[in-house]
Amino acid sequence: MRLTFRCLPGYESILPKPVAARTALPDWLRAMPATTVSETLGGLEVRTLKHCPPLIDALSAGVLMPLAADLTVAGGELSWDWEAPRVPGLRHTRSPIGLHVPEQVRGVPLPAADGQFVVKFTNFWALEAPEGWSILFVHPLNREDLPFRTLAGLVDCDRFSDGFVHFPALWTDPGFEGVLPAGTPVAQAIPVRREAVEIVAETMDVGHMAAYRDIEEGLSADPGLYRRTFRVGPG
Repeated sequence: MRLTFRCLPGYESILPKPVAARTALPDWLRAMPATTVSETLGGLEVRTLKHCPPLIDALSAGVLMPLAADLTVAGGELSWDWEAPRVPGLRHTRSPIGLHVPEQVRGVPLPAADGQFVVKFTNFWALEAPEGWSILFVHPLNREDLPFRTLAGLVDCDRFSDGFVHFPALWTDPGFEGVLPAGTPVAQAIPVRREAVEIVAETMDVGHMAAYRDIEEGLSADPGLYRRTFRVGPG
């Protein structure tokens, strides 16, 4: 699948580019041990989430959308020093971040204090998807280390391919101080085929029960069975 990202003239040399998520796994995943001692289980050595293919494949899915510029966070205020060009004849923001007023999320059960502004990360990349595909924009999956939480949105980027999709987010770590560097992933873009879903819910027959038993016994004997036998992983 080809996803095409386009920026305005003059921005190509200053913008961090979107990257395949599988090439930008978080540092904490690389640093965490493969096994650890479990005090809960009386000192038994257990495998960590570093051995969990579904978690890793979620981290690796789709494309990571980057923060355009360094953001300095100090005393509850966000600031930046970024010289983005104005393109003549166009109306477009040059700010890497904007705001939604608190009233715009009134009544929505979000984990934010009453009266909190919703930040909006500005995206300077128009995204074109193949015909029949939409893009699901979500908070970078399994990235609870980030001091914000991006709200999810689904956009038909095969048709809306010449405009910018921006990313509203809640600032979830009021104690964060320092610089959020340019290139920090602020959203994960996951292609979704646009088609009706047919749901069938039924009881397992004898054949499916036998297959389930084989998988259950196989996983008990070989914890890596799924990874070696069934896993495809992100493309």
